[in-house]
Parts: sequence; structure tokens; C-alpha cells
Amino acid sequence: MVELEAPAPRLVAALAERGVDVSPEDAERAFAAEIAFYLEHHLEGRDSISLAELRSRCARVLEEQLGVADLLEPMLAALRFRAFPDAAPALWELRANGLRLVVVSNWDCSLPRVLEEAGLLGLVDGVVSSAEAGAAKPDPAPFLLGLELAGASPEQALHVGDSVERDVLGARATGMEGVLLDREGGGAIRSLGDLARLI
Repeated sequence: MVELEAPAPRLVAALAERGVDVSPEDAERAFAAEIAFYLEHHLEGRDSISLAELRSRCARVLEEQLGVADLLEPMLAALRFRAFPDAAPALWELRANGLRLVVVSNWDCSLPRVLEEAGLLGLVDGVVSSAEAGAAKPDPAPFLLGLELAGASPEQALHVGDSVERDVLGARATGMEGVLLDREGGGAIRSLGDLARLI
């Protein structure tokens, strides 16, 4: 539903304002290391205090990669997410068909704020982050919380995601149907608009 806007150019620009010269290639490499670290540790961001600590540790990864100090604020400013163009129209259509919609994602506790900033939070009935569930997909815990929020049994639910292992197989292990969303064209559906037409 959302995608990360390229963070490296924003970081390069912010550092240039400080008089620090970092190449776009070095910034991209540093962000790749930071994102890998975040993905390994995102479950630790379960509340505002633990999320602040996780973000500080992520910033230290950037600092070590670039040899530049005090990157927490520039890092956070550079990390922006936007909704895919088909997300809001598909959610509107699915809601118009009377479906309850719950986002279940491997994310930290900031997921509702990210969806709100992307203009999508008001279009869903609930949000489950893996950090708040205490386990990441394909573990059943996030799916089960999502079902609880939706007020649905596994047989009544469909989970859509972009990973075969985490989303499709994880959903099926809980008794739900799982559908692969592959925007490159190899999955069951290529856009959320396809999903709205499918249901």
C-alpha cells in the first residue's frame, strides 16, 4: 500500500546544508545498511520508547557507514513513505462493497502514523504491526490479531501481500486465503485495483 521514497537524495541535501559532502552512492549504500539493520530489529519498536531507541540505533548504523555524527534527525526526515496510486481507490471500492479492511504488516508501532501521512488510515478498519503483535509474518500472531480486529474467521478472510513466504504461505498457515500482489507482473494480481475487481 505504501512505498519508501528514495531517502538518499534527501540525506545528501541535508548534509550539504551542514557543509558535509556525501556522495549519492555512499548515501544509498549507508541507507541499505540501515534498512537491513531495521528489518532485523523492527520488532523491537513496539512502543514509543522502544521505537525511539531503535531509531537511535538505526541512525548509528548510518553514522558508522558515513563517518558523520548526529544523523538521527536527518535520517528521520529522509524516510518518507507514499501511497501507491492504486491504494486509496482500491480501498474505497472494497469498503463500498461492505468489506472490513485491516492492515497487517511487518513494521514497528509507527505503522498507523505512516498510513495516516499517506492518506490511507481512514480507509481501513484496523492496523496490526508485527512489533505490536510480538512476531513477524509468517508467524500466525499478526494474522490472528488482524482477524480479531476484522471480526472474521480465517475462512472469511483474504490476505494480500507482496511476499510468497511471509504473506501467502503465512496467511494459508492460519487458514486464510493468501494472494500475491506482484507489481512486476509475476503474481496473482499486479495492483490493488486488480484485487478490487477480483472480489
